[in-house]
Amino acid sequence: MSNNVSAKIIIATHKQYNFPSDKLYLPLHVGKAGKEDLGLKGDDTGENISFKNGSYCELTGLYWAWKNLTEDYIGLVHYRRHFSNSNKSKKNKFESILTGVELSRLIPNYDVLVPKKRRYYIETLYSHYKHTHYKEHLDYTRNILVLNFPDYVSSYDKIVNKTSGYMFNMFIMRKELVDEYCRWLFPILLELEGLIDSTSLTPFHRRFYGRVSEILFNVWLENKKITSPSIKIKEINHIHMDKINWFKKGISFLRAKFSNKKYQGSF
Repeated sequence: MSNNVSAKIIIATHKQYNFPSDKLYLPLHVGKAGKEDLGLKGDDTGENISFKNGSYCELTGLYWAWKNLTEDYIGLVHYRRHFSNSNKSKKNKFESILTGVELSRLIPNYDVLVPKKRRYYIETLYSHYKHTHYKEHLDYTRNILVLNFPDYVSSYDKIVNKTSGYMFNMFIMRKELVDEYCRWLFPILLELEGLIDSTSLTPFHRRFYGRVSEILFNVWLENKKITSPSIKIKEINHIHMDKINWFKKGISFLRAKFSNKKYQGSF
């Protein structure tokens, strides 16, 4: 990174993995509270909500970064999913991971870096969530916005009717924007906790807070573009470190849409 701008990207993980050695990255054991020590920094230090990881997923890592990091730019990625430099060969995925030097060339010109949009083509974000999870999660979320953040409702309605969005809870943003986003996001999720009884859900579906937040990030960013028209956003490539079973993923996508067979696990 440059001498004038600092950045840190946390890698949310629940297990040991082959992490990049670049000092830009901080592997963070999310949900560490009460778990076996992996020898990594844990999200159970400092001010934290590590105990909520079973339902909040990587958001416990985001909360930790928000409360405990002070760099000028803060990012969130996953142990299996990283930002990438598109100019590099994809033959060696590990060497394609975005480096600190590469990021230093980007951040002077942008406030927010996001992964390229995921496109669902035959589904809106709302219908896809409805078919794969439970639509009530989004309906309750909208109600919370109506009552507490009415200025965001139009952005919400616009986003959930799109067929693409910035998914994966991945971003790199100026710290003040991370602060703003988290001050908005976590109170919404906390109120959602009081409205939805998750005791009857499977462990997989109980993690809906992380999935709802994917959509909420798009809502927040859409509203930010309205209130701060000068904000500079850059889409960059991302890579999956593990092999994806696209056939299984595609079949599950179609079954969810046409046969109401909800997802039962990650791919």
